[in-house]
Amino acid sequence: MPQPAAIYLMYHELKLEGRPLCQNEQGYARYVVREPAFRQQMSWLKSEGIRGLSVSEGLQSGSGIVLTFDDGCETDLISAAPILREMNCSATFYITVGFLGRPGYMVEKQIRELSEAGFEIGCHSMTHPYLDELNDQELRCEIVEAKHRLEDMTGRQVEHFSCPGGRWTPEVAEVARSAGYRSVTTSRVGVNYRASDLFQLSRIAVMRDFQLPAFQAICRGQGIWQRQLRERLQTTAHKVLGNAVYDRVRGLILERKS
Repeated sequence: MPQPAAIYLMYHELKLEGRPLCQNEQGYARYVVREPAFRQQMSWLKSEGIRGLSVSEGLQSGSGIVLTFDDGCETDLISAAPILREMNCSATFYITVGFLGRPGYMVEKQIRELSEAGFEIGCHSMTHPYLDELNDQELRCEIVEAKHRLEDMTGRQVEHFSCPGGRWTPEVAEVARSAGYRSVTTSRVGVNYRASDLFQLSRIAVMRDFQLPAFQAICRGQGIWQRQLRERLQTTAHKVLGNAVYDRVRGLILERKS
């Protein structure tokens, strides 16, 4: 029999009609899913008898569809959470502490509200830097201090961390482990098994241009190898160009496409 696997989906902000996005860059906007598309995706999961899980639930079950949200946008609370409750789904919301209070992002009171509604709060760093560029002291601020800030807000343990921009290193994993996290998620494309490294878990980004058939295929584990191939090419470009140059080149390409 095939080994049970968990597919971790990565969302960001949801697009609401008439509401400006938290950021306007093309590189950001391509990760923003329109609310009707998100509702359609969650409705399909429900119709298939699939309940979206939080990271803690996914680690316990070892299989299923795990729903995660990065950054801490206000649409997590006002849009995603009501739809998830309606569809009987859970999720983990990874919060960037330094974004709280900015236009379009939640404030501390809303983080508590989301937590008290039964959703899991994770950490997405203090200021959203590329972690592979930081020294040990800076990593501890981004990973450890941010964890403590979120725990003070919610009164609950924060046990899961996601890497901004997917920039994972062994040092990130070690700092997170020593801080008491139970897992670290990346942006590396793939599925997770019970034997997977909990401090280097894979996720698949749900993009703005996804049609429902593409979403269904991912949830069925189909076509993932093609996405892994594209990711390997991007990873090679990161290593050759460096983060700053890579971001500039990607931005120019996306501007031309738009």
